[in-house]
Amino acid sequence: MTYGTDRLHEEVAYVAYHFHWPRTEILGLTHAERSRHVEEIARINTRMNEVR
Repeated sequence: MTYGTDRLHEEVAYVAYHFHWPRTEILGLTHAERSRHVEEIARINTRMNEVR
């Protein structure tokens, strides 16, 4: 099974935007690691939006 390039770009942009990590470092992560960071960022954003 292949991983869609559009989805990969979305994940890289999302992590880069929130963590300010360089693209090469994010691309060096495994799919599982990158997905985990995306999930954690989403949780943080949800909690922050609930406080407002």
